[in-house]
Amino acid sequence: MINFEWTGVFPAVTTKFTPNEELDFQAFDININAQLEAGADGIILCGSLGEASTLNEEEKLALLKHTLELVEGKVPVILNIAEQATRDAVNLAKKAYDLGADGLMLLPPMRYKADDEETVTFFKEVAKSTPLPIMLYNNPVDYKIEITLDMFEQLAEVETIKAVKESSRDVINITRMFNRFGDRFKIFTGVDPIATESLMMGADGWVAGLVDAFPRETVAIYRLIKAGRYDEARAIHRWFLPLLELDIHPKLVQYIKLAETKTGIGTETVRAPRLALKGEERAYVEKVIDDALAVRPALPEGSWGRLETVTN
Repeated sequence: MINFEWTGVFPAVTTKFTPNEELDFQAFDININAQLEAGADGIILCGSLGEASTLNEEEKLALLKHTLELVEGKVPVILNIAEQATRDAVNLAKKAYDLGADGLMLLPPMRYKADDEETVTFFKEVAKSTPLPIMLYNNPVDYKIEITLDMFEQLAEVETIKAVKESSRDVINITRMFNRFGDRFKIFTGVDPIATESLMMGADGWVAGLVDAFPRETVAIYRLIKAGRYDEARAIHRWFLPLLELDIHPKLVQYIKLAETKTGIGTETVRAPRLALKGEERAYVEKVIDDALAVRPALPEGSWGRLETVTN
């Protein structure tokens, strides 16, 4: 298993499908290799962008096994857990560990608005079933359950809960977490349009979406901010913002997959019930992408690319 810190850019990668909706590993590999070449620090599989709701367990585990073999320990591979029942989440966590996953991202219970006690219990039950380190996913906007500071207080006793993907869209939450818990939890920003602001406020990492189409620019913003080169980071962010805002639309999967095709590192195929973009909506998204590509900035030297990794 890889030794890693919960820091850096962790792409929430899309799942590639063939025209008949089978897993397309060839297209998937092109994108993963682009992420590695740009300097991504981890890979997250089967998240919202990965169309987790349409994948069965066999497919999730197949993606995990394939990615582990492809990455060869260069970066940690994290499997998202978004199951409906606690026992199913526990079962998938155990299988992920057996296959060699480096960590888990864990959503609250799906399709049921659990109260605070139920949510905390769910997280603890999954965590105690596996030694894998865990990132919790706090996204009350889309999943209707907020992991509050008081809930994090209860979860702080679970040593394997290491990080949080903070997607409440409230940048203030980052400071609230630091003020309450210090460095107990590593904090990842999970909302692309406010990622730069979140990193400026001290977020440790970025679970990114538009990175799937623009890996170098995403890594560059992160590294420049961490190096204190704020003016350079802001310049890239200002160019990037119209693209980053594609991440907060209900059709973010279709929007980002279209962007992947425009940059040559993905395919547009989605799995039903999602449908391909068409008409005025497609024309609008294409214009956002094409306008950005027409003035795509040169990146500062050394702001992206592979860094040395440590494995054991």
